Amino acid sequence: MNTEDLDKLSRDFEAESELRDTIRKEVLELDRKSRNATGIMNRIHSTLDVKPLVESSSSVVRSCHEEFTKIANAVPPNQFWRWKDMWTRSLQNIIFVTALDEYLSTERLITLPECEQILGVNPEWRGRFQIPSEDYLHGIIALVNELSRLAVNAVTLGDFNRPVQISVFVRDLYSGFSLLNLKNDSLRRRFDSLKYDMKKIEEVLYDVSLRKLVPPEGALQTQT
Repeated sequence: MNTEDLDKLSRDFEAESELRDTIRKEVLELDRKSRNATGIMNRIHSTLDVKPLVESSSSVVRSCHEEFTKIANAVPPNQFWRWKDMWTRSLQNIIFVTALDEYLSTERLITLPECEQILGVNPEWRGRFQIPSEDYLHGIIALVNELSRLAVNAVTLGDFNRPVQISVFVRDLYSGFSLLNLKNDSLRRRFDSLKYDMKKIEEVLYDVSLRKLVPPEGALQTQT
């Protein structure tokens, strides 16, 4: 190998190292915002008034557009899959908070295109930055995990209708997931965990029904 080849390799290594440092800087900020938003939403388990928490976390989530833009500008064309592992965990957490905000506001499931719109993910970034379907689904599974916890804590706070609403939502979501052919091992294992979340929610419903804390038609609604 001649000197010219060695110099080129050295420049390539240096450029890659600089790119990695640039991405890492933005990912660290994403991590901080993700923890901030998650911390805000953890408080939904100790209050019945979740609207201020949703508004606060939504503001944090939308601000992540700044870091996404910088990452998209830094990643070379068609190298998304090479670098995506650096921010995958942060992105999944942000999707989870976005989905939780949407559910608590509208009691509906946010779609992937809606998630991209809220987070300001530009279609022109494709090949440099995008939201893979797997990361979206990981975020939705985390939503169900959180809702099963909320079903328990809502009863403690005296909101006996919340578990009924959550049960209907989770059952519909589980039915949709069951139609997917999940080839991703990590995703398939996490999907299996939904069965335990559903069981936890059903136990809460059984308890409040037994104690006549919800109208009979409310409990029956979850069986249809």
